[in-house]
Amino acid sequence: MQHAVRSRAVIRTGLTPVPRPRTPGVTSLIDADALRVLHRAARALLDDLPDLTDRLIALLREQEPAYRTALAKDPAATWQEAHRSLRHSVASLLDPRGARDAARRCSWRIGAARAEQGLPLDALLHAFRLGGSLVWQRLVEETSRAAPEDVRLLVHVAADVWNFVDEHCTLVADAYRQTEWQLGRRRENRARLLAAGLLDGTGRIADLPEAARALDLPEQGRYVVVAVTGGPPARSAAARAAAVPPGGHVHWHAGAEADYGIVLVGAHGEGLPDPHEIDTAPEAPVPGLRIGVGSPVDGLAAVGDARRFADTALAICPVAGGTVRLADHLPAALVVSSPEMGRALAEKVLGPLLRLEPADREVLLDTLTTWLDCDGSAQRAGERLYCHRNTVLNRLRRCEQLTGRSLARPADVVEFSLALTARRVLRD
Repeated sequence: MQHAVRSRAVIRTGLTPVPRPRTPGVTSLIDADALRVLHRAARALLDDLPDLTDRLIALLREQEPAYRTALAKDPAATWQEAHRSLRHSVASLLDPRGARDAARRCSWRIGAARAEQGLPLDALLHAFRLGGSLVWQRLVEETSRAAPEDVRLLVHVAADVWNFVDEHCTLVADAYRQTEWQLGRRRENRARLLAAGLLDGTGRIADLPEAARALDLPEQGRYVVVAVTGGPPARSAAARAAAVPPGGHVHWHAGAEADYGIVLVGAHGEGLPDPHEIDTAPEAPVPGLRIGVGSPVDGLAAVGDARRFADTALAICPVAGGTVRLADHLPAALVVSSPEMGRALAEKVLGPLLRLEPADREVLLDTLTTWLDCDGSAQRAGERLYCHRNTVLNRLRRCEQLTGRSLARPADVVEFSLALTARRVLRD
């Protein structure tokens, strides 16, 4: 004897249940009578399907707030969806084998469509259970009206009816979650493309509102871009947290050579902290971790410029690791921004020193660098170099003789400083 509706366990495994031994006569007659009663009531439901649909819609409007919103937005589409689902459900009572695939396709499409529309999954499952309860209630009502003595026979098909409801709740939830996952991936990919366009400076002005929504950043905010690379591993959460401590409003984008954080540091008129500063760790907590903090820009449209500032700061950052804020290293930034000019300047100013024997060269360059770092104080420079101030002065005079420049002339001091910076940051 074939059941009116297959149980979920049978459908999922694809196995045919082993028939149990039957007592002849009475049991098979009860099953046959139960099917007859079920089919008679189901045919009546099919004939009165619009009224059944109206009753379900009324229940949804009364009990499920999410569906009240859907009904207010598009009542005709919601009614048609409920009508199709009920029609397939009732048809499955009459012809389980023939109607099964169509009913499953219908439930899957509803789950996928509602996921795309953003209807909560709990509301969708509630609607399916309400539909199952209503169908069962109408089966009982119709049997009570047509043949009250047969109501007791419906007990023999109740499990199959509710297994059908359970199976389709599972099916619609699977469709919903799969679609939700696909939508999430699409949103992530779209956000990645929009962020890449902003950072590359290739994004369209027309896409700015969408980018602001996708990245959860205001279109007219004040932004700094932070570039992070190096360290073991380069893309760890710890590295990002070192660049922008938790609590900052930031969107991270993984680039080919570095990770970029688009950091909101203020908005016009909001009285937020000084946008020229961003709270980052003063030193990288991981050896080799390099962090470059660019200068602030106004609006998402200028994020491409902010990324170039961050790249410049990253180029200045020592190979051993550390944090460089562009605003604190503008002379070095000028050199890095035009490496050919920087190398030419270093050769022109320091050429005679660079061609000395290595030991002699490093002593003179180290002395000149230390003297500049000490604001021109030979005494302080000698203390750092562990030598007498007169030794410092003698070495500086030798630098002047070899280069033909005077440390008493401000213009020559500027050239020395920039040339030494170029040699330090453009070692390759």
